[in-house]
Amino acid sequence: MKPRLFPKTIKGTIISITIGTTVLITLITVGVCFFVFQTLLRQNQIQSVEFNLQLVANNVSTDMKDLVYFTRWCSSNSDIIHYLETFQDKSPLAVASKDDKGLKSVAMNTYDRLREEYRNTAPSRYITRLIVSNNTSTNILQILDTSGDTSAYRADSLRDWEYFSPLLDSPDLYWTGIVNDPFYRNFQESPIIPIIRPIRSSYGSDVIGWVYLSISSRVVTDHLKSFPLPDDSQLFLTIGDRLYRVRGSSFEEMPDGFEVLSREHVDGVGNGTLVRKVSMAGGPPETLITRSLGQNGWYIHQILSRQQMEKQRAVYLLLIAAICGVILSLGVFMVFSLNRTVSQPVSKIQKKIGEIAQGDFSRDSSIEWDHELGDIGKGINTLSYNVVNLMEKRIDDEKQKKDLEYQILQSQINPHFLYNTLNSIKWMATIQGVSGIAEMTTALARLLKRVAKGTSAMITLQEELDLVKDYFLIQKYRYGGSITIEYRIQSEELYQCRIHRFSLQPIIENALFHGIEPKGSAGKILVEAVVKQENGRKDLQISVTDNGVGMSQETIEKALHQSPSKKSADFFRQVGIANVNQRIQYDFGPDYGITIASELGVYTTMTILIPCITEDRKDTL
Repeated sequence: MKPRLFPKTIKGTIISITIGTTVLITLITVGVCFFVFQTLLRQNQIQSVEFNLQLVANNVSTDMKDLVYFTRWCSSNSDIIHYLETFQDKSPLAVASKDDKGLKSVAMNTYDRLREEYRNTAPSRYITRLIVSNNTSTNILQILDTSGDTSAYRADSLRDWEYFSPLLDSPDLYWTGIVNDPFYRNFQESPIIPIIRPIRSSYGSDVIGWVYLSISSRVVTDHLKSFPLPDDSQLFLTIGDRLYRVRGSSFEEMPDGFEVLSREHVDGVGNGTLVRKVSMAGGPPETLITRSLGQNGWYIHQILSRQQMEKQRAVYLLLIAAICGVILSLGVFMVFSLNRTVSQPVSKIQKKIGEIAQGDFSRDSSIEWDHELGDIGKGINTLSYNVVNLMEKRIDDEKQKKDLEYQILQSQINPHFLYNTLNSIKWMATIQGVSGIAEMTTALARLLKRVAKGTSAMITLQEELDLVKDYFLIQKYRYGGSITIEYRIQSEELYQCRIHRFSLQPIIENALFHGIEPKGSAGKILVEAVVKQENGRKDLQISVTDNGVGMSQETIEKALHQSPSKKSADFFRQVGIANVNQRIQYDFGPDYGITIASELGVYTTMTILIPCITEDRKDTL
């Protein structure tokens, strides 16, 4: 005899399935939570490091941009170029010669202008020395930090410095890294970042001098004073081709650098951040977070802390254990709850289904409990209610169908009889010389013909405007010529755009009867059609403006949402503004339809917005 996988009773089956499902969910939850927490932990740690590096990078980048801008200003300023051209062939201290009148004024004005720009540069506190010199170093302008050597006549020795030529001859900014200031007093170490750029003649590309800036390494270390660096983490700085380990306010050059093992993609990390696996001096793999400092070749790096990872991992493991305990507890609770609450509700539901099968569709509120089986009971009651409603609705539909058939029979008047009668009236009016009656009769015949033969829901704007013109002609005779209408169509192509049949006429009728007529004076209606482009789509916007009494907000709401009276026998009243608005939104969605803007006693503008659809292609223009 084969052993059964589940007990024979529903109760035993539910208990077995619940216990097995709980154990399985617990195991899956442990695995998924461990993987997700591990991933999120590392991602959050990387994002935290990225945020700290980005904060430093933004500050350093801002200062360096200002300093680089100041350097370029010095190498292109017209006052400095004029000074160098003036003193190019002069001997040292030429301003003391009586034969060179005005040279002292040129030198002092240039120095004042240079010092003014120096003071206006926000990070000028990091400039330990600024030198502007001609090619022979015979005449210079100098601004320097008082802590350094104040001698202005050692600038010529700078040309013998090993970094001078590479910095001067580079086509763009060239970074040598962090070096000791060659001017510093008593040859003590003063780490600086040098910048040397040529100054060219205003009349050509000849180099007539150079500008030298020594930037203190504090431009970086000042922004690292409050940088949170764990004990087992390291901070590095790359300038040009050199890598430095940051130790407080000092830098240790790393000639061997690090070996890149792989590049990683981490979700949530910005485009300017690089995450890589590296090996430092042949050591174990480390995660290195890199952020650019804004200048070409400038980067700041941090090794991801392992200690922080381990501490947070222990917290997550405790959290996972707590989650598993909760799931197991809930599983035990479910076993007892299901055993007690399932049997009775199932019996009542079975009884109710049997009653429905016998034709009893009455509502039984005793099967609507506050749990899942109660939802089934509510569904059964709802089903019973819907069946009763469906049968009643079927009876009403049959009655409405008979009424509709009767209305159709009433409306089946031979249109040819109406056309022939109207044509007879037209020719009689023509013979008697009553041109107004003939013209109005012709317009009425065309209007009735369009109403009688129209079956399509969409027609061209040209056809709808023809209908409006016939309707307005009839109303114009009614008002004795005191009303006028003007049409402004943006382009000929718009006449082929498709519009709902009988959508403009109700708006014109509203403008006449509810806008102009109550005003008691001459009125004008303006019909405009334009193409409106927005959010990558092309829409047709038709505006009808009258200079009547205007509409209040309450009247606007009624016009847009109130259904037409069922008792009205007027065809055009049945196709009212609310009906047109509903048809447009039904076909094209809530973004389209009719909007109304009005000012009491001044104007009313009703605007139709629909997609630009051509007649032949049935797509947007």
